[in-house]
Amino acid sequence: MDVLELARLQFAVTGSLHFLFVVLTLGLAPLVAIMHTRWARSGRPLDERMTRFWGQIYVINYAMGIVTGLVMEFQFGLSWSGLSHYAGDVFGAPLAMETLVAFFLESTFLGLWIFGWGRLPKYAHLACIWLVAATAYASAFYIMVANSFLQNPAGAVVAGDRLELADFGALLTNKTLVFSFPHVLGAGLFTGAMVLVGASAYQLRRRTGEVEFFTRSMRMGVVTAAIGIFLTVGFGYAQFGGIQEGKFDGDVAAAVPLAIMMEGGNLLSLFVLLFMLPLVAVLHRWRRTQLVLIALTPLPFVLAILGWLARELGRQPWMIWERLTVADAMTPGLTSGMVTASLVGFVLVLGLLAVVDYVLIARVIRRGPRDLDLGATAEQRSPALTY
Repeated sequence: MDVLELARLQFAVTGSLHFLFVVLTLGLAPLVAIMHTRWARSGRPLDERMTRFWGQIYVINYAMGIVTGLVMEFQFGLSWSGLSHYAGDVFGAPLAMETLVAFFLESTFLGLWIFGWGRLPKYAHLACIWLVAATAYASAFYIMVANSFLQNPAGAVVAGDRLELADFGALLTNKTLVFSFPHVLGAGLFTGAMVLVGASAYQLRRRTGEVEFFTRSMRMGVVTAAIGIFLTVGFGYAQFGGIQEGKFDGDVAAAVPLAIMMEGGNLLSLFVLLFMLPLVAVLHRWRRTQLVLIALTPLPFVLAILGWLARELGRQPWMIWERLTVADAMTPGLTSGMVTASLVGFVLVLGLLAVVDYVLIARVIRRGPRDLDLGATAEQRSPALTY
């Protein structure tokens, strides 16, 4: 592999690993906020325990994912300084906004929510988790603004050897953004919901004593999965109207993940809308079906990665459509050895974080809603908890 292929592979691998965390964050944040709202209104211990249990899974995923996001920022300066030079004045603006939203607002509100149990007034505490969900969606919006600019450089004009931002409104209303953003949000909702469904099916199949807890979680997951897959498929097809002409013509590398994603999404949508949703009231009783629900849990993650790969591969050889090629966007002077070393380092670190994230979440799911750290008093915290 030459240096350009290595640099592309590095970004594809690190971007895919990072997106695994992102898509789950986007799905769990509103679900935890809804659970907290139920608890604030009802005061029921079951609603509190659901908020703490699923909230702890959200916090673990967020903490691991924030580190992987830093690697994505570093890569623009490391491997793609040509992009920064040519379009940094335009492309950098939404990235800067995303950084402010994610690393300042979202993390601040999440910190207040984590440490506000028993300290903040009830509805102020509730407002914190809704602000976490809102800022998570705002963060995703600015990332999609930046990505959509690469697909269609709207709002920018050429000034010498650089692009300048001429119309910020055009950047925010990019034709490749208006449908792709809700498509991503739908995919996040579907992913988060299927984690609820799969984890609940796992516990119910083990004949847990927390039958009501996981039955309610499964029902909430099924209903949300139906909403999420409907939005994902609907906006997925709608966004083809904003795709640049000729983007996928003859590009087998992009067509393969696109075809797999579309067919897989169609089949999943039929299963969710025609089987899971109509039978939501009795799914928790069917042990054989629970095996299927557990097996389906990773599929939304796989389809999300395939969708991202199709979106990016279809743009080749352009970094910015018909303005800047990938070869011109790469940092000059890079060698294969340099990129290989950084590729190996990034993959090891991000791969380790993904494994740790899975292990910690699986441990919480396997143990169930007991000995939770989130929202626990000093007496309730388990000394055996090691993470």
